[in-house]
Amino acid sequence: MKWLRDNMGFMTDIQKETESLAQEVFNTGDVYFVPAFKGLYAPYWRKDARGIICGLTAFSTKQHIIRAALEAVCFHTRDILEAMNKDCGIPLTKLHVDGKMIENSLLMQLQADISGIPVIRAQSQDITALGTAMAAGAANGIDAWDIYSEERELVPSDTFLPTSTESERDARYTKWKMAVQRSLGWALAKKSSVMTEERYKLLASIPCGLYIIGSFGLIALSEYLSPAS
Repeated sequence: MKWLRDNMGFMTDIQKETESLAQEVFNTGDVYFVPAFKGLYAPYWRKDARGIICGLTAFSTKQHIIRAALEAVCFHTRDILEAMNKDCGIPLTKLHVDGKMIENSLLMQLQADISGIPVIRAQSQDITALGTAMAAGAANGIDAWDIYSEERELVPSDTFLPTSTESERDARYTKWKMAVQRSLGWALAKKSSVMTEERYKLLASIPCGLYIIGSFGLIALSEYLSPAS
């Protein structure tokens, strides 16, 4: 969103304008935005990825792109949820969220529609701190409270339920994965044409050589400075 504000001038206030601008269109117009400005992190871990915007037409507007940027956050969250499910084999039945972005109700609804599970927004932006405190208080030897108590469900919150069908979610997620694939391979590191293999190996050995020489130098210096026995 900062890139859309600072570089593209699509808005002046992210918190106040993003939701209203994105709501001016019914959907993204089949536009997908992969914000891989410095590569893709979890669960892809691809430094060679770069940001792309796919699916633009003559009818695409800044509202479509802003909405696509919001959906990118949700798709990336689903990427992580899918990876977690693959590792542990336990699918999530609900998603608790916090942070500054939870003020955007449209984003919360998009997250529910894309992930296919209820999204629970706490009234506090820093509910993660409360969870950390609860986990610490439930540690062995402290036992300040029961972390599995039903009272933890009494935290004031709003719930956003999915309004999309499974087929709709899967179709959109498939296109997101296609967009991600198109973002890969843009920043491949290449050696200079004047950098021969022999010269590359020579330069690569310099740090190790300096370390060895420096180590021997420190040993010799310590022997010289040590008092005579």
